[in-house]
Amino acid sequence: MSRTRIKICGITREEDLDAAVAAGADALGFVFYAQSPRHVSPQQAARLVARVPAFVKTVGLFVNESEEAVAEVLKAVPLDLLQFHGDEHAGYCAAFRRPWIKAARVKQGFDLLEYARCFAGAPGIAGLLLDAHVEGYGGGGQAFDWALIPPSLPLPMILSGGLNPGNVGEAIRRVRPWAVDVSSGVERAKGIKDMRKISEFIAGVRDADAGPALPVA
Repeated sequence: MSRTRIKICGITREEDLDAAVAAGADALGFVFYAQSPRHVSPQQAARLVARVPAFVKTVGLFVNESEEAVAEVLKAVPLDLLQFHGDEHAGYCAAFRRPWIKAARVKQGFDLLEYARCFAGAPGIAGLLLDAHVEGYGGGGQAFDWALIPPSLPLPMILSGGLNPGNVGEAIRRVRPWAVDVSSGVERAKGIKDMRKISEFIAGVRDADAGPALPVA
């Protein structure tokens, strides 16, 4: 039985971080995009990351930042993985010499396979995160049509976009991603996580891992 990895993104508070760790999250995401309601400063992130125990990954999310801005964050925050959600090219993403993932904003007519090929083989790339295409950056809590995902991609797939405790089980059984990524789906307000939803989300992932696969509609 394969185990789907779980990332809880948009962590802004110590109690939310502790709840995600206690529930069994594999990774925690910290948003360094100033226009996001989940934005944290490098100083805030450094204090939060200091609470993260061994074997839980810390992920920094960036959108079209200058190389200098990302480098300044990395001086202050010991991040394990970088996540790029903008129009960054492979050479830019690899320049920081950290493992990284690239987001793809999926919609009808978008050639996801060709997009993945543009990044496959780049130094340091660890996966492709699939999110919904909405105005601005980030999925906005909206799911996309999972039938748009090709049968195989040249990179490990991280499924995002509109996931919540009620649909994550079906998503895993249909798509069988390497990992799932959730933010608004486990919140009670923007940037404020709900401990019960986090626990229910992770329980839903574990139940789906033990169940049979379903065909993509």
